[in-house]
Amino acid sequence: MSYHTPYEIIAKGAESGKYRMSLEGWNILLRGGMAGAYIAMGASLMMIVSTGVVPALGTGIAQLLSGFVFPLGLILIVLTGAELCTGDAMLAPFAAFSGQGSWLSVFRLWGLSYIGNIIGALFFAALVTFGVLLQPGPEGMTAGASAVNVVAFASERCSYPGLIGIWACFIKAVAAGWLLNLAVLLGICADDAIGKIAGVWFPSMALASTGLEHSITNAALVPAGLLCAPHLTFLQVAQVGPLAGNLGWSIFIFSNLIPATIGNLLGGLVLSGVLLWVAFKKEIAH
Repeated sequence: MSYHTPYEIIAKGAESGKYRMSLEGWNILLRGGMAGAYIAMGASLMMIVSTGVVPALGTGIAQLLSGFVFPLGLILIVLTGAELCTGDAMLAPFAAFSGQGSWLSVFRLWGLSYIGNIIGALFFAALVTFGVLLQPGPEGMTAGASAVNVVAFASERCSYPGLIGIWACFIKAVAAGWLLNLAVLLGICADDAIGKIAGVWFPSMALASTGLEHSITNAALVPAGLLCAPHLTFLQVAQVGPLAGNLGWSIFIFSNLIPATIGNLLGGLVLSGVLLWVAFKKEIAH
């Protein structure tokens, strides 16, 4: 299993960022859509495997199981070359720092890949919602246990009250962006598939297990929760608890999605990108 030194990884990251910024707009959108769907796949699996675990085994085990399967999405992205905006928060700036691209190209990549990510995440979320979470019954669509779990997750993501809540969401998103971009960096560390998977796995597992805020994950699961919520019975709503009353599109967008997106990008750019570039700038130059 081959391994690259830290400054070699950063140099390879800059080359990857240059390549990504050179892609045509439609290609970035397409790859962004794929990446959004892949993240939604890992997020959906996370919801399924954690259903019913808390009452039986406790919160810690439920979070551990969630983190264990969540990396599926990022593994698919790294191995297939899809474009995740929050993962490009580090790679594209590496290229700009080294003079291999402009900041205008960085923002173009971020914007187009983000649009694609949202579309892909929503598309796969719709497939899971109407294919798995909701089932047809004699009186219409009925929600199963996993749907209740998704609604509970979505309710928590819509429960950041006021400026203090938005700040808390932002801070958790900064940490998530840091971990996610470290996972991307470790994916570059190895040349073989097993090494890449191992590198990606643990940082992204930590992201999910600690309950940090990842905007594209939320862009899949919160809409799924909003779609499932009207089909819950009174008993199922009681299982979710009082936070279910916080669910709403505007609350999600303004108190979660926007601050989480900004936090993910800043965490990846500053805590992964800038710090690593400054630390190894001399070695990269040689």
